[in-house]
Amino acid sequence: MVMSSRQHNEKTAPQQGVGAVIPEPNKIGAFTPYDFHSKNLTAYGGLLPVATMLEKLEFQRLLEETLTVKRVTRSMTMYQFVLAMVLALYVGFSRLNHLRFLAREPMLVGILKVLRLPPQCTFWRFLASLHLQIARQLLEVQRVMRQRVWEAAHVRLTAVTLDTDTTVHTLFGHQMGARKGYNPKNKGKKSYQPILTFLAETREYIAGELHNGDRPSGAQIARHLESVFAALPQSVPTIYARADSGFYCWEAVDAYESQGCQFVLSARKTARLVDELKGADWKGSPRTDADGQCEFRYQPEGWGQAYRFLALRYEKRAKPSASNETEQYQLFDTPEYTYRVFVTNMKDPVYMLVWFYNQRAGAENLIKEANNDAGLAAYPSARWAMNCNHFQLAMLAYNLNCWLMLSTGRRRPAPVNCSIQRWRLRGCAFCFWPPKSGVTPAGWESATAIITRNGESSSD
Repeated sequence: MVMSSRQHNEKTAPQQGVGAVIPEPNKIGAFTPYDFHSKNLTAYGGLLPVATMLEKLEFQRLLEETLTVKRVTRSMTMYQFVLAMVLALYVGFSRLNHLRFLAREPMLVGILKVLRLPPQCTFWRFLASLHLQIARQLLEVQRVMRQRVWEAAHVRLTAVTLDTDTTVHTLFGHQMGARKGYNPKNKGKKSYQPILTFLAETREYIAGELHNGDRPSGAQIARHLESVFAALPQSVPTIYARADSGFYCWEAVDAYESQGCQFVLSARKTARLVDELKGADWKGSPRTDADGQCEFRYQPEGWGQAYRFLALRYEKRAKPSASNETEQYQLFDTPEYTYRVFVTNMKDPVYMLVWFYNQRAGAENLIKEANNDAGLAAYPSARWAMNCNHFQLAMLAYNLNCWLMLSTGRRRPAPVNCSIQRWRLRGCAFCFWPPKSGVTPAGWESATAIITRNGESSSD
């Protein structure tokens, strides 16, 4: 008798799962503590105050009057498509394929007044149908919304501070406009370098644009600053600005001067400027962390006039280096010193202007918040127009959180006394920390008391 070992030797697999689909989810047990029960439980209840704020500010009417969308939609209206993408970005779903997780979310479909969201391909086709001018129109929508929020929240700032910066978004596909440029984390990779400007007092995004991976030119910087000044409320008479060395050019300085803006810019290293630093009259810098400071009048090549330049000097400490490594100079490095150089049209002392410029570091945190929370770097396509429009939608979602905080009173704009008009006194104390040999603890306590009294009196 011949028997095959391949037959009758497999065990029957047990049944896993249930045979019939359960029509209702498992209910909460009798011994489970709870204070609310409903079939429409949602994890996105925070969308309700956002929807209420948008309704009171007539966001739908503004969007329908501003955006010129010619595509005829069927599953949802143009406003519903835009609002669905913005609210999805607001709650953390940065990509279009993530919308399938919200297809039947009770809170979202209730706000949109639909039974369910259309599939991902429908959102992609709608976004692809938008022309490039939609990005500028979304900036106009944000400008009007900012004006309405300030009026509703009684925000009356007499002076504002503009922080302009760029960021690097590494790309791993074949997106239009990708370039191999400045990319410290992923050297040699293609990237975008968007330009963004934030309002330091309210943390709002004022204006910006998606830019290719190359360094922005002077004409592009001037055009960006013009859009920034146009987006500011008309009730703000005094404007201050801070920017890094990427915006060190005559076009930027001329744009600031034409608007009566007081600015502090970080200077870029040139051979002529290094010669000026070597021949400058250096003094001690007891109120900063530098070993020396100086100031001088200097007119860079191609500039229309001379400006005031400030410089801090740091002595280089000996560092052990491998014998096969060549010496590499960083920005404003010489064999003996490391420099920080600024150009400004303000007349305050060096240590105050240095302290004021150092507060620009808050813009880096705002960019990180936009990248991580609003999905700014999650570009949906290889098409340039789609990515530009998605960029503005992401920043609109970022601004929703700022406007909600202002409307509810949870975040009040920083008063002017915390800005430029009071840091003349406050900056003295900050520059004394950490205390040097000439500052006693008693002197620090007395200075802190004076600042506290002045801050309380100015805010009353």
